[in-house]
Amino acid sequence: MRGPIFFLILFLGFGTLEAQEDIFGIDTKARTKNRKAQSDIGNVTRNLISNISFEFSGGGAYHNSVIDFLSETPGQYPISQFRNLDSLRELTGEDTLRFSGGSYAFPVNLGVRINVFNTLTIGGGYGREFGNISSLQADNYEWNFEQNSYVIDRFYGTVGLVLYDARKRAKYLSWRYRRYGSSNFYMQSEKNQRIRQNYPWRFILEGEFGNVIMRQSFDENLNANDRSFYSVGLRIEREFSEYSRIFVKAGAEFRNFGFQSQNLNEFQDLSQTLYIAQVGFSINLPGTKRCKVEGCGVVMRHLHDGVEYRGSSIFRMQNRKIGQWY
Repeated sequence: MRGPIFFLILFLGFGTLEAQEDIFGIDTKARTKNRKAQSDIGNVTRNLISNISFEFSGGGAYHNSVIDFLSETPGQYPISQFRNLDSLRELTGEDTLRFSGGSYAFPVNLGVRINVFNTLTIGGGYGREFGNISSLQADNYEWNFEQNSYVIDRFYGTVGLVLYDARKRAKYLSWRYRRYGSSNFYMQSEKNQRIRQNYPWRFILEGEFGNVIMRQSFDENLNANDRSFYSVGLRIEREFSEYSRIFVKAGAEFRNFGFQSQNLNEFQDLSQTLYIAQVGFSINLPGTKRCKVEGCGVVMRHLHDGVEYRGSSIFRMQNRKIGQWY
């Protein structure tokens, strides 16, 4: 008789401890959605700012410039002979040429992103591009610019679609193991273990659009003020914690400029295509406050008086698993 009574008391004791807080004020009750502030307004605000991130990126680009030339007065443009051949002649209004050439640029960007239900990202930013442009060639003719270097400012907005991340991976694994019944404990255990694994990668299809402003032009006849552009790219992120990550991004950008003739009666379209590769760092605003309770040494996310706190830097995983402590 004493045995069952002992276990009953032990069970009730553990149940009482589970519903209470320990000596550090840590609420041990499991919750899926915890408050981040005592007031309702503060809680809503912190949930909102936790979806905002700031980022910095830089990289390189190869740009290809093209002019489909057709003019009634070819002599009004800076075209010269590329080779001194006797067979060359002066261009006439009936000649059509395709001038093209490539060179390199180095863009840097500062941006802000807002996460929308882990499905979309929207944001914008500012960028500066330092580049060079070489002479454009067509057959034996050459289009010469006044100088080779330029500086461009970019103001842009961006929209991204999350193609694959930890949540989509969990859904994919659930679909993949759908043919195994609940009675197959081995396969169900394998599925759950794979879902619980840390998956730090995220793949995003992004589109950008905005305007470019020429700060230092490579030719005074170039009409490049407030020109629009658009780009598409694939962004791959690798998380270091819930708040910090690095990313690489590759894509193509398209924009057009106008090259004015000397008599101002006509112009030629200068189209540029940039193939860009960038590396950057992104950091989220922490919606959860750092724990400052005296004597509390918990390094994982935890509760005090029903409010969630974090015990680690934003550059560390908050709820670390085996292998993530060092």
